[in-house]
Amino acid sequence: MMVYIWLGILVLMVIVELLTTQLVTIWFAVGALVSFFLALFGVEQIWIQILAFLIVSAAALAVTRPLVRKTLKRKTEPTNADMVIGKTAIVTEKIDNIAGTGLVKVGGTVWSARTADQSVIEEAQEVEVQEIQGVKLMVTKKN
Repeated sequence: MMVYIWLGILVLMVIVELLTTQLVTIWFAVGALVSFFLALFGVEQIWIQILAFLIVSAAALAVTRPLVRKTLKRKTEPTNADMVIGKTAIVTEKIDNIAGTGLVKVGGTVWSARTADQSVIEEAQEVEVQEIQGVKLMVTKKN
């Protein structure tokens, strides 16, 4: 009976693994495979099969997960919007956080802008883009 249960767990883990984009259940599939063979070759004590499943799954996870994470770690590429961070922009509409006004032009594109330090910056001033929050650039007056 346990042979079929371990086989079912193995098949289920493999199916889940095939349906996901990341390695999620492969370690448990390895543990189920070992327990399946134990049951198949006559180890009738269920507690030994369960213990083997837990130990093998944990060992497989501990040994391979860091390697898999390192291999699958994706390098984040900056978007076009991120490329404006650190650039100089020209204020085209007075930036006033309290009034909710402010536009800047950077790289040929006009953005809504707010000051990072809550100051008011007049039109035609140069500012430096510090970060992007939503669709607004956070800027500081350039010295």
